[in-house]
Amino acid sequence: MVQPRSPADVESGGGGAYRWVADGGRRAVGGGLRGRLDALRELIALSRTRLDGRTLEGAGRVLETADERYRLSGEHTVVAIAGATGSGKSSLFNALAGANRSQVGPRRPTTAEPVACVWPGSRPGADGLLHRLGVPTHRRHAPADGSSELRGLILIDLPDHDSSATEHRAQVDRMLELVDAVIWVVDPEKYADAVLHERYLRPLAGYAEVMFVVLNQVDRLPGDAADQVVDDLRRLLDEDGLALGEHGEPGAAVLALSAATGRGVGELREALGQFVAERGAADRRLAADVDAATDRLRSVYVAQSRVGLTERARAEFDDRLAEAVGAVATGRAAERDWLRYAERACGSPWSRMRMRMRMRTRGRRGSRGALGFGVGATDAGMTGVGTAGAGTTGVGAYRGGRTSAGAAGVGRTDLGWGGAVRGRRTGRAGAGRGQDGRVAVGEACAEWSRTGRNGDGAEELTAGGRTGTQQGLVGRQSAAGHRRADGAAAAGSGDASVVDGRAAARPVVEHAVRTVAAEAAHGLPAPWAHAVRDAADRGAYGLPEALDKVAAEAEESLRGGPAVKPRWWTVAASLQGMLSVLQVVGVLWLLGAVTGVGEATAWSSGLLPAVLGSVGGPALAWMCRVVARGPARRYGQDAERRLRSAAAACGRARVLEPVAAELLRYREVREQYAVASGA
Repeated sequence: MVQPRSPADVESGGGGAYRWVADGGRRAVGGGLRGRLDALRELIALSRTRLDGRTLEGAGRVLETADERYRLSGEHTVVAIAGATGSGKSSLFNALAGANRSQVGPRRPTTAEPVACVWPGSRPGADGLLHRLGVPTHRRHAPADGSSELRGLILIDLPDHDSSATEHRAQVDRMLELVDAVIWVVDPEKYADAVLHERYLRPLAGYAEVMFVVLNQVDRLPGDAADQVVDDLRRLLDEDGLALGEHGEPGAAVLALSAATGRGVGELREALGQFVAERGAADRRLAADVDAATDRLRSVYVAQSRVGLTERARAEFDDRLAEAVGAVATGRAAERDWLRYAERACGSPWSRMRMRMRMRTRGRRGSRGALGFGVGATDAGMTGVGTAGAGTTGVGAYRGGRTSAGAAGVGRTDLGWGGAVRGRRTGRAGAGRGQDGRVAVGEACAEWSRTGRNGDGAEELTAGGRTGTQQGLVGRQSAAGHRRADGAAAAGSGDASVVDGRAAARPVVEHAVRTVAAEAAHGLPAPWAHAVRDAADRGAYGLPEALDKVAAEAEESLRGGPAVKPRWWTVAASLQGMLSVLQVVGVLWLLGAVTGVGEATAWSSGLLPAVLGSVGGPALAWMCRVVARGPARRYGQDAERRLRSAAAACGRARVLEPVAAELLRYREVREQYAVASGA
């Protein structure tokens, strides 16, 4: 049975989420159903761009029904009597009305139109509800006795739900969605009818609190057969998932009566009086509507597992972007650059003179390639140094006994970064890939596919053949290439092709984006997972070009060498100058002693400065190289860290932040869903 509530609860609004106000309308109190409806409305608004209209259609109808219901009378409770042909629902309707208001007879179907009986309340408003239900004016009646215990009740006699007339069944289905409560009338012969249970009671199991199930015609059952039928009916209702109102628990009330004899009708009248007095039927019905709507939406809002981007996924994404821009290779190149500057600053004048002479010699030979360190591949199975072209050094890295296509390098000159990249335009440091699709091991992943002029150098990324010839990235590949008319570098082998470094790095970037998007979308409902992937794809568009720019800016900042030269370079250079002077003085002294210009016995005086200058210079240069390793390593690590941070910031702005925004939107929607579902 439905348990009545105290008058104090009724007057305070405890019977539902709405209460009376002075003008006879209803307004929502805090929390309860109003909060759920507001959350459902917000849920739909946030989801319109993520879910299709058909998915949200049911929830939208619930909101429309709620708005329409609360614009009408809140004092009246609409209760429909539904049942199969011959179950006696019209007889029960007349018994409750106290007069023959609905036609009863052997003809089937008897009830063709809904019939209403209205117990007037303290305020008008029943006409609006009847118009909403579509009850014709001539089918609206008043009860014979006008008893106050059912004040505010609008009782509707529906057509048969199993009528042979299709329009009757459609009318029943429509009105069942609009009424506040239902009295299902069954008889001893058809109480287990499959149509009733499978089409109505089982799908409407969530509406048990606004449902009565009445076994009519018990006068036809002998002895205790009525109790046995009621028990079996309860069993079937329990199998349908319909909660039964027993022991004070909310649920459907199950009654046995006879409309013909009046047995049990008084008990039903009393239960209806308590139910109507609570004035909460509309709220309970709408709450059940919201429950059904949110249950249908559960699969598109509830994640299968914990969602979000972990720190590990973010770190892996940053690492892949750093790989794409060649952060490690750039750091190593910067470290070598620092060592080169230190060697030049701390070396003897003679070593600097030899370096300049070597460069002039290469210039006279017509070499347009700059001194560079390229990443190639050898068949030797180990790292080696080989000549890849005139004036070009290739640092080879073995891969599977064959040349790796797309191996990358960073062009260098005796003047640091400048000579290798003084062409018209500078490419970027990127991640090269071999023909087997793996990232090539390289000292740098830079690509300059531009042609230089006036001896500034031209650099091209080459796809090497399987000849075992070391492929240098920088300068002209005269050992295995073809000379172009403008003197630019050509590919290493005859079947090799020039590869754009950006195209070589693009698969790395795309793989990074796909991986982080898959991690972020893991466990999400399908529509939101699709939205996360779309956000990542949109952010990935133009990301390789943005990384090109980041890498080019990093190269530009490193091109001039260390911004601040260590003071000990100046000290070492001064000492090298002094030692060179000693060496020159000692050698001249010895020459004078040998040629007789000076005293023959004075050669011992010149020997000491000559030996000191000759040995001290190289020894000092060696010591400087040893001392320079630590600062050079820190300089390279700092360059790598800056490029890595810049690439990570680029990926974060273009990919991670849009993905995080989608995840935040999902969390907001999930919170609204939790409120709407009453979780």
